[in-house]
Amino acid sequence: MKSIVISHPSKKIDTKIELTGSKSESNRALILQALSKGQVSVGNLSAAADTQILQQILNSKLQSPNSELHVGAAGTAMRFLTAYLSLQNGEFTLTGTERMQERPIGILVEALKNLGATIHYAENEGFPPLKIKGPLVQQTDTIQIKGDVSSQYLSALLLIAPVFERGLNIQIEGELTSKPYVEMTLAMMELAGIRHSWLGQNIHIAHQPFKVANLEVEPDWSAASYWYVIAALAQKSNLFLPSMQAYSLQGDSKITELMANFGITSQFTNGGLVISKETRTPLRKIFDMKDCPDLAQTLIVCCAAFGHDATFTGLETLKIKETNRIKALQTELAKLGVQLIEKNLTYKLDCSGLQLPKKLSIDTYDDHRMAMAFAPLALIIDEVEIQDPEVVNKSYPDFWKHLEQAGFEIKA
Repeated sequence: MKSIVISHPSKKIDTKIELTGSKSESNRALILQALSKGQVSVGNLSAAADTQILQQILNSKLQSPNSELHVGAAGTAMRFLTAYLSLQNGEFTLTGTERMQERPIGILVEALKNLGATIHYAENEGFPPLKIKGPLVQQTDTIQIKGDVSSQYLSALLLIAPVFERGLNIQIEGELTSKPYVEMTLAMMELAGIRHSWLGQNIHIAHQPFKVANLEVEPDWSAASYWYVIAALAQKSNLFLPSMQAYSLQGDSKITELMANFGITSQFTNGGLVISKETRTPLRKIFDMKDCPDLAQTLIVCCAAFGHDATFTGLETLKIKETNRIKALQTELAKLGVQLIEKNLTYKLDCSGLQLPKKLSIDTYDDHRMAMAFAPLALIIDEVEIQDPEVVNKSYPDFWKHLEQAGFEIKA
């Protein structure tokens, strides 16, 4: 399907939506399951394509000692498998889509090489595809890694740390971006019996066995974030998301606090989350997205829809995601007369030229979050056309089906 056109006749939302399991939790759980040799089991696995790809690779393709493994567009799978495969017996080529081959991985590869891994770049220095020959023989128990590029490098190393005979001491250099994702990794490892110490910039994990554990994956807060914007843009809203938890391992649960600025209330009751709306003028002007960069597109589009001139910080990692998300946002917001102006490390939204057309066409740049961040605009624009709608399969395959459940009309 090349594109779809979305509209919402009533502009009112009253529905219950069952969200898939968290992609972030699922991918960590799968690596822990593989490392534990079956001690750890996993429940409520995500339906996201990224998770399915990682599961297939771990389940089947490692039996051959000379495997070519293709992760598609799954960034987490690329980072986690780079570390995991360095421990396995055999030679592996790890590759992905054209965009994946433009996403840097040098920081993680150099850290693994310092530990004793044999990894070569098959094409361009610092980028996939990778040639990995395992298992590594540990050369040191202490490594340094930059904290301000991607928390996934750090999580990849933490996940394999308990397997090392000498354990692992990781020294984080500089500021740590997406800290909640590192905390999630460690919390899930704790559930699987792995203890750690974290003092200042140092995280230490000793050599230790996994215990028998079942990791039950929570519903995905990143997916929930789109429903918050839908609630904010609807004329009236009453939404119930079953099984959502107030105290979540996921950093993206911060959406409850961020969207309170737009009059959205979150009430945890009857085994789930009720999202409702009070009409309110947004007040907060500055949003720091360092701990939850995956919410940035959602929040920026929401601010634009309200004509709310806000300033955003902590967006540095957006340029190395599925697409250059800053550039993609600037291009698509311009279709509404809105500018996202970059100055040093801050991004200012200028909505002075905001105009809502009758019909808006959005390009998605192979990026699931571009499609889902702009789709809610169909509540304030007659028709929103989304190009390449299948991109949502990466993290939230049921997104369009769920929109129809909520009264949106979708035509090919």
